[in-house]
Amino acid sequence: MATVIDWLGNWPGALLLQRSGTAYLLVNAAHILGIGLLLGAILPLDLRLAGVLRASALPLIGPILIRTAAFGLVLALTTGLWLFTVKPGEYLGNTAFLSKLGLLVLALGNIALQHHGFKPALAGGVIGLRVRVLAMVSASLWLCVLVAGRWIGFV
Repeated sequence: MATVIDWLGNWPGALLLQRSGTAYLLVNAAHILGIGLLLGAILPLDLRLAGVLRASALPLIGPILIRTAAFGLVLALTTGLWLFTVKPGEYLGNTAFLSKLGLLVLALGNIALQHHGFKPALAGGVIGLRVRVLAMVSASLWLCVLVAGRWIGFV
């Protein structure tokens, strides 16, 4: 495990971020953009699916929000992994970082569960209790991932 951590901390991308404040700034900004796109799309979608928001036409906005959230997720995961390589050993010893990873795994697992019964709701069909509950779990998990991510710098 130590060899993998050493390799991650010394790959060219990690060295670039370690040596260039500008590169680190840009990757960090891209990470924040990814988080913003993810949460900015997933929260309205989850709230609509949960029945909290009723005014929107789910068949119209659902696909757009899903694609936006997916793009944000890919951007946040990619840049987050890159930022992790700057100090991998330190992050692996950080309780907040480990909490964020655990919550992230739960949030990603919830996505898999959601998509199992999700398509009828997007087509304008009845939104069942299972979809509503999973939508509230999703919103809660993503907000917890956000808070845990901010917590990293304070531990």
